[in-house]
Amino acid sequence: MSQYDLVVIGTGPGGYVCAIRAAQLGMKVAVIEKREAHGGTCLNVGCIPSKALLHASEVYEEAGHGMEAMGIKVTPELNLKTMMKFKDEGVNGNTQGVAFLLKKNKIDTFHGAGKILAAGKVQVTLVKGDTQTLQTKNIVIATGSDVAHIPGIEIDEKRVVSSTGALALGKVPKKMIVVGGGYIGLELGSVWRRLGSEVTVVEFLDRITPGMDGEVSKHFQRILKKQGMIFKLGHKVTAVDTNSRSVKVTIEPAAGGDAETLSADNVLVSIGRVPFTEGLGLEDVGVQKDNRGCILIDDHYQTNVPGIFAIGDVIAGPMLAHKAEDEGVAAAEILAGQAGHVNYDVIPGVIYTYPEVAAVGKTEEELKAEGIDYNSGKFPFTANGRAKVNRTTEGFVKVLADKKTDRILGVHIIGADAGTMIAEAAVIMEFGGSAEDLARTCHAHPTLTEAVKEAALAVDGRALHM
Repeated sequence: MSQYDLVVIGTGPGGYVCAIRAAQLGMKVAVIEKREAHGGTCLNVGCIPSKALLHASEVYEEAGHGMEAMGIKVTPELNLKTMMKFKDEGVNGNTQGVAFLLKKNKIDTFHGAGKILAAGKVQVTLVKGDTQTLQTKNIVIATGSDVAHIPGIEIDEKRVVSSTGALALGKVPKKMIVVGGGYIGLELGSVWRRLGSEVTVVEFLDRITPGMDGEVSKHFQRILKKQGMIFKLGHKVTAVDTNSRSVKVTIEPAAGGDAETLSADNVLVSIGRVPFTEGLGLEDVGVQKDNRGCILIDDHYQTNVPGIFAIGDVIAGPMLAHKAEDEGVAAAEILAGQAGHVNYDVIPGVIYTYPEVAAVGKTEEELKAEGIDYNSGKFPFTANGRAKVNRTTEGFVKVLADKKTDRILGVHIIGADAGTMIAEAAVIMEFGGSAEDLARTCHAHPTLTEAVKEAALAVDGRALHM
């Protein structure tokens, strides 16, 4: 039996980063991964492949509808098989990169299913069926999350698909129904709409993207509707019938009312994700979970069982790869006796549609609910010089700052490349910066980021270009 300082179960963004940081700090580390390739859901069937298809489908749509106005006449022809190959090559490059990093940092890798036998002891059932027991001082659970299911509705990954199946369809569906108006459904719905599908989004709530700033959410929906997406808000799915040529989806108003049947070639179920802890043996060793299945931890990511830690999607908080990465680094540093820390008030979130939507910090609704007085500054991309010449004028930047101290409490962006621009907001918030600090920072011209500066100026009512 091998002896380790740390065994990490799962090599998604949280797990492999945790392992690498621990190895950097001098620990002897092993990782256990059930997939053939490292990277977890994110690299294999999540963040990375979806961004490849979002990019490819955006280029396809731009070629067919946007380039002629710039003097470039193109008649695009879709080869879906080649587009999927493009996606797969990107995925393989990333997963192989993780394997290289683990090897470079002298981390032992075991491919198979991990089960915790006790604190300090992990059994690995290898792919070939053999078992091996690893002795370790500490265990980090980083097994991620799984697709949330609708009771009574089977996901066959052919006609009724999760995000995994939606990333690998063999042909463009004429009609697609997306169940759930959150990040994943809107991103993948956007991909197939651009490639030719009629996409209908069914959302239980009366708005898309719950948890997002209300003004941004409404503006976002208007843009998506203008692009051709159909929305059935305030509706629930009660049945899915796959016994005919088309899939029949029965929906009803969430508040009660007459049922309606929709037809589609494919149905994408994207109502969220749930922690994945199956087969880990947590019940046998006494690791506690909450009523949502999240592993309970203390401020140092340790469970109620000493020596067993958890990070990422298996614990509470937003199920985001970068949140898991930061937790992986923090957990490793804590194990090394350092002061690992994650600032949960500054975790950015991005929807990679077109335009992108990005946010960090509080929404206006949250500030009002908490009784915090604030000032708001907003600047539209229609007034930004670079956006005008690039024909990317949809959207705006909104900066929310404390009324007394001017400290930035939240920044919300809808527009081209919002996911990149949100980074400067996260940096200034991490250092407790004010709207005045952001407004007085020199921004290069002409760039889209000037809209961020102008929104900060607008907090004090002094935007220059509006």
